[in-house]
Amino acid sequence: MNKQAVKEGERIPFSERPEWADVRPVPQDDGPNPVVPIAYTDEFSETMDYFRAVYLADERSPRALQLTKEAISLNAGNYTVWQFRRLILEALIGDLDEELHFLDQITRENAKNYQIWHHRRWIAEKLGNHVVSKELEFTREIFSSDAKNYHAWSYRQWVLQALGGWEDELAYCDELIEDDIFNNSAWNQRYFVISRSPLLGGVEAMRDSEVAYAIKAILTKPENESPWRYLRGLYKNDVISLANDPRVTSVCLDILTDKTDYIHALNMVLDLLHHHYQPSDDLKNAVDALSTEPNPSDSCLSERVCSILKLADPMRANYWEWRKATNPAH
Repeated sequence: MNKQAVKEGERIPFSERPEWADVRPVPQDDGPNPVVPIAYTDEFSETMDYFRAVYLADERSPRALQLTKEAISLNAGNYTVWQFRRLILEALIGDLDEELHFLDQITRENAKNYQIWHHRRWIAEKLGNHVVSKELEFTREIFSSDAKNYHAWSYRQWVLQALGGWEDELAYCDELIEDDIFNNSAWNQRYFVISRSPLLGGVEAMRDSEVAYAIKAILTKPENESPWRYLRGLYKNDVISLANDPRVTSVCLDILTDKTDYIHALNMVLDLLHHHYQPSDDLKNAVDALSTEPNPSDSCLSERVCSILKLADPMRANYWEWRKATNPAH
């Protein structure tokens, strides 16, 4: 709000501001008999009445820009106000660096607001790659208080693809995962980086080192589903190579032998069996050691795995029963 709109710490109504004397506010039309009229504050009602007036007149002026700022402060989710603000900024050739600064605090206070992130993208796209560092740092700030903010992650990915800044992104993923190994958003970003970064050569080029990275994380916290999913992603559309990588079956055997937090390891074994993987005797014995059945080896291995999972993961018992019925016999 500008200084003219404030008097002794109090907001001055638009009707008392000289610069708005020529504008006739347009009230909201709820029809003759509104069923459940909304109890707007007087400030909100008046601000939107004046906004409707300038909007209908298509007035793209400095005072209209200031009006949208006040309207946004009352409701940051009003997409019509944001869209009109963009039209005004274009007409006035507004200072977009200043606009980005204006957005910073609003974004901090409304970090899950679609309209704000869309407006931010519009500005960054016009400003170009000189804002890359600022925008990556800003999303980093948002993640410090909400590590899984979908809007911020989507925006960060757009910045990387549209404007650049890939150089330190894998290291940033390392940092996030080291801080919280269960941060599935960081794992998702890591896969995004190795598959999209023009500096790394793609998933196939990164596969060997990333398999080692995922396995290390699995051994640290085998109950964490994220590195297991990441490991599968490294072999997307190439399940045969997944089954033939001895490191994959080895980590499964290690987890099963430990007999603790083995649900995801068993699930991996089940997936491998589905793709005609031929298990070793050691792996079969490790599975049988987890069974409560008196003679587990009387049934095929995939059925034994599903039976164990039904008991170990009762929340998805029906799913494991379905897997048991649809898996090929081994």
